[in-house]
Amino acid sequence: MAEKVRIVEVGARDGLQNEPQIVPTETKLQFIEQLADAGLKTIEAAAFVSPKWVPQMADHAEVMRGLQQREGVNYPVLVPNLRGFEAAVGAGATEVAVFAAASETFSQKNINCSIEESFARFAPVLEAARAARVRVRGYVSCVLGCPYEGAVDPARVADVAGRLYDAGCYEISLGDTIGVGTPNRTKTMIATVVARVSADSLAGHFHDTYGQALANVYAAMEANVRVFDASVSGLGGCPYAPGAAGNVATEDLVYMLNGMDVETGVDLDRLIAAGAFICGKLARETQSRVARARGKAC
Repeated sequence: MAEKVRIVEVGARDGLQNEPQIVPTETKLQFIEQLADAGLKTIEAAAFVSPKWVPQMADHAEVMRGLQQREGVNYPVLVPNLRGFEAAVGAGATEVAVFAAASETFSQKNINCSIEESFARFAPVLEAARAARVRVRGYVSCVLGCPYEGAVDPARVADVAGRLYDAGCYEISLGDTIGVGTPNRTKTMIATVVARVSADSLAGHFHDTYGQALANVYAAMEANVRVFDASVSGLGGCPYAPGAAGNVATEDLVYMLNGMDVETGVDLDRLIAAGAFICGKLARETQSRVARARGKAC
C-alpha cells in the first residue's frame, strides 16, 4: 500500500461552483488561504468559464490576482477552451485543467458538444500551454456511470484518458461524477485505463452519493493510484448530474489515510477549521438570501 498520497483540493472550485449563492471573492481567498495553511499543496482555485453558465465563478480573475502565492503550492484553474486559457494565464495561472467525458450524452449536456468536438476545443489549449510552459491536467467525467446512459464501458474511459494523456495532459483525473462506483468496478475500470495510461499519471475523483467514495479510494490505492481529488466538507456535486452528492470530504480522506500511516502533509485540525469556516459562511449567506426573499414577499 502507498506510503504517501497527494491530495488535490477542489472545494474552492468544484465545491463552490455548485452552491446556489454567490460566494464573495474575499471569502474565497480566505478559504484558500486556510486550505494552504492546512498543508495542501494543490488547491484548485477557480474556473475560467462563462459567468452566464457558472455565475459562481464570475470572479475568477479577481480570485487569481488576489491569491497570496506560496512556494510549493499550486493553484490550478479549469478552462473550457482557448479563450478561457488565455484569460487564466493573463490572470496569473501557471496550471490549468481541461475536461472531457466518457459519456457522449453527458458531454452534450455538460459542455454542449460531442466527445470528439471537445478534443478539437482542447487542441489549441494544449498547444498554447506548451508554448507558455503551463502544465495541463485532464479530467474525465462519468468513468463509472452516467446519469443519462447508465453504466459506462471501461474501454471508453481508457480511450478518453489515453487521448488526453497523449495530447499532453501530465495527469488524468478519473471522475465518478454521480457516485455510483463500487470497489470492484473501480478496480476493473482502473485496470483497463492502466493499459493506456500508467497508474502514476492517474488520479481518483470520487463522489459520495451512495457512501462509497472512501471505499473506492482504497480500491484505487490497491490499484497503485496515489493522487486523489477531495473537497473540504464534501462540498460539490454537478449541475448536469441530478441527485449527485458532493465529492469525498477531504477531512474524511485525511482521517482514513492517517489511520493507515499514509503521509499526506495535511494538518487535520487546520483542515477541519477551514471546513467550519466555509460552511459557516455558506450558512450565513443562505440565511441572508432567505431573509431577503421573505422581505420581498411581504
